[in-house]
Amino acid sequence: MTFPWLEFAALMLAFGINAVIPGADFAMVLRQSIAHGRRAALFTSAGIATAILVHGSYTLLGIGVIVGQSLLAFNIIKWIGAAYLVWLAISALRAPAPKPPEEGDLSTARRGDFAAFALGFLTNLLNPKAVLFFLALFTTLVSAHTGGDIKVLYVGCMSLMLFAWFALVSVFFTTPSVRQGFFRFGRWFNRVTGITFILLAVRVALAQQH
Repeated sequence: MTFPWLEFAALMLAFGINAVIPGADFAMVLRQSIAHGRRAALFTSAGIATAILVHGSYTLLGIGVIVGQSLLAFNIIKWIGAAYLVWLAISALRAPAPKPPEEGDLSTARRGDFAAFALGFLTNLLNPKAVLFFLALFTTLVSAHTGGDIKVLYVGCMSLMLFAWFALVSVFFTTPSVRQGFFRFGRWFNRVTGITFILLAVRVALAQQH
């Protein structure tokens, strides 16, 4: 069986466009980059990319079909995601102003690697945007005749693509000149990111099943 390059290219293009559109994942990586530095942002990016493997797994196992056909299941995911974003918003609004790198505690940052990973993982796992992509575009673009091993490869490539994108975002926003620019905003940075998470929560709450 020849590799379905056209199908692969169409899926990667659709996923890439969906990935670069700013949403909860982007807002989280941006906040981690400014508030906690490159290491935390990269671990958060890894968590986001790992969650894609979960979305891909339940889609390949057919569980996604159940969610796609159940309004109750979709609404449960949607409201949990919205509540999580509200919690992130409250955390951002209550957080102290980000400190420049020389004022931070690097040992604390290293101990927070797992927390940063978990933060990214949950942000993507509870993001209806990712759920809708796999319920709609993945099942539409990928033929039912495509082999299971190839579908697994698709999901793995999507995870790597997402990590690469957010790793680039992490590197850019932790560039000293860029990061210092955000530090000048002080607590306003937390307020803006908190409001952004609230707006994203509202958008998630209004999401409709297709």
